Amino acid sequence: MDLFDAVGSTAEGLPDVGASAPLAVRMRPRTLDEVAGQDHLLEPGSPLRRLVEPADETARRAAPSSVVLWGPPGTGKTTLAYLIATSSGRRFVELSGVASGVKEVRAVVADARRRLVTGGPETVLFIDEVHRFSTTQQDALLPAVENRWVTLVAATTENPSFSVTAPLLSRSLLLTLRPLTDDDVRGLVRRALADERGLAGAVALADDAEAHLVRLAGGDARRALTILEAAAGAALEGAGAAAAGATGEAPDDDGPAVVDLATVERAVDVAAVRYDRAGDQHYDVASAFIKSMRGSDVDAALHYLARMVVAGEDPRFIARRIVIAAAEEVGMADPSALRTAVAAAQAVQLIGMPEARIVLAEAVIHVATAPKSNAAYVAVDRAIADVRAGKAGPVPAHLRDTHYPGAERLGHGAGYRYAHDEPHGVARQQYAPDELVGVRYYEPSDRGHEREVAARLERVRQILHGD
Repeated sequence: MDLFDAVGSTAEGLPDVGASAPLAVRMRPRTLDEVAGQDHLLEPGSPLRRLVEPADETARRAAPSSVVLWGPPGTGKTTLAYLIATSSGRRFVELSGVASGVKEVRAVVADARRRLVTGGPETVLFIDEVHRFSTTQQDALLPAVENRWVTLVAATTENPSFSVTAPLLSRSLLLTLRPLTDDDVRGLVRRALADERGLAGAVALADDAEAHLVRLAGGDARRALTILEAAAGAALEGAGAAAAGATGEAPDDDGPAVVDLATVERAVDVAAVRYDRAGDQHYDVASAFIKSMRGSDVDAALHYLARMVVAGEDPRFIARRIVIAAAEEVGMADPSALRTAVAAAQAVQLIGMPEARIVLAEAVIHVATAPKSNAAYVAVDRAIADVRAGKAGPVPAHLRDTHYPGAERLGHGAGYRYAHDEPHGVARQQYAPDELVGVRYYEPSDRGHEREVAARLERVRQILHGD
């Protein structure tokens, strides 16, 4: 079935696709066989094929009633929703996770139930950016999914394990769309150049221009076709102006206009930042950000900061990562780094973006260029490991609380030495439980301020333990 023949006839609700529609819309696949890069989902008998191309009514009823499509931008999530709607003339309704609320969800579901009861067509409810829906909004979908009042197709660029509620995810078939390869994108571009729905041979793409376009697309079909459309428009306009200028008349058809490398470069300023704020890209970039600060590569750290800022990451999330890095990676080698990071986090709350980027940059530079020590981090984890292993003997009697009646009769506090009454402010006595006497958790490094801490700590331990 042709998707565009179905518009307005057998698939009510699908958007109209006319000659003035963007190239990426005009070139949207009409059948599963035209879908690029997702062969792992299109095997014969696969759940997706059963949903789009049911052999009969029984096969349709056996198909899943809720599908979550997870993948990067431009990999075909919206296309698959349209194809599901066109099968057997199902009605199509689209909601946006950004603009819609519980009221809109319930209205669509109620209308779908009414149509089913009166013998009307089934409804495909497509929710784009479902990760934007709150828990309440996602919960409102559950009765419709369980009772098959709608066929739910939910699309997200963010990891559903983090962005979709467990009840909805457990009732849905999760299909993971893969990023398009360069060959996939190249094939789509060449099809758009030749296809009557696309540019119909009006332009030709130079080899180096094609390679650059594919590289800029970054696996995003929509972006590739958008760049191609802009470049083709510039090439056709330039060719027409040149011909008219040479003859003083409208140009004859002398063959396709050539889209060269310079034309593609003029058509787009910069490739889009590939980053999704709650999925794998989010965690990969955040991980690289922290590891760059840890590794003292201030320039790399600023690069990853810029990627998060440009992608619209919550500056409070960035600030929290810097605070953690200041404590975990710098620690006592430069205690002022933590003060800088905390001050930056507070400043971000006060001023917001875009000025907060400057504050964040200062904190990143301080943490990245500071001497590094994870001794405090290692020390507390060693102590926690011992406690979990059962090494937690009784508190020494002289350290126990004496602020309740009868405590002194139990020997609590007997023999305790008040540190401030002792030379150097250090009292020689046992503080750790018997089982842990002599155990050392904190081993300061010889870097930055911690070098001074190490020297003083050695003297203190000699007083405490007589080492």
